[in-house]
Amino acid sequence: MPGPEHQNSESISEEAVSPWKEAYWQLRKNKLAIIGLMIILFFIIIALVAPYLTSNTYSTINAADRLHPPSSQYWFGTDDLGRDIFTRIVYGARISLMVGFFAVTGALIFGTLLGVLAGYYRRWVDMLISRIFDIMLAFPSILLAIAIVAILGPSLQNALIAIAIINIPIFGRLVRSKVISIRQEEYILAAKAQGMKSGRILFHHVLPNSLGPIIVQATLGFGTAILEAAALGFLGLGAQAPTPEWGRMLSDARQYIQSAPWTVLFPGLSIMLVVLGFNMIGDGLRDALDPKMKN
Repeated sequence: MPGPEHQNSESISEEAVSPWKEAYWQLRKNKLAIIGLMIILFFIIIALVAPYLTSNTYSTINAADRLHPPSSQYWFGTDDLGRDIFTRIVYGARISLMVGFFAVTGALIFGTLLGVLAGYYRRWVDMLISRIFDIMLAFPSILLAIAIVAILGPSLQNALIAIAIINIPIFGRLVRSKVISIRQEEYILAAKAQGMKSGRILFHHVLPNSLGPIIVQATLGFGTAILEAAALGFLGLGAQAPTPEWGRMLSDARQYIQSAPWTVLFPGLSIMLVVLGFNMIGDGLRDALDPKMKN
């Protein structure tokens, strides 16, 4: 029969579960997050194998099949120039996911850097960075993106840059608030007392303990970035013809909503599903990583 010491060691080992492992198990139990993950994986696979799903090219014009309804030949029908909508949808998945990835990555890097500097050093550094964030957040995000693209010129690359810029203060303020709460922890004060340099403290203690909310915001930011890219494309400020960007496809098809509704249905449905998938994953990550949400 095991003694009390052996029983205590077993109970301690069972309780000693890392926060990230616990968050992983919490996420696995969230059915909506799993559904969201499956949606995103579906679109990622489509984007990767796009050339094998269709033999058509997304820019080929066929006036004879103009506004052809969905059929065995054209699964999603054709647009006003006779282009296969299914082909344009699967290739458009590459563009939307690419925009989401690079825009969020850029905003994450610069926003995290500025947020860490503002939250850790405080004083005039915090005041300067926070005022810049306040000025940027004073404008509606889509209007600020339109202004940036208008200055740089309409293109997919400039739309990506604009989306990254308008999301920087969102990450920056989130990281700043987290760093302010962490910098007063005992282990940070102990590291300072031992003479550890500020850079080492930031990268070895502050940032690792701020990853939870950053990951959640980055996941939600993917959906927001894709939606903003679609909005800019719809306004003619993002991807230019014949690039098969979903927002641009909606803009080209808006005058055929009643006569050829499939030209609007499939691009709009694709945007909705991708954004929904990222939001469901983000909500699941928030529930898994936020201790206040756990029972």
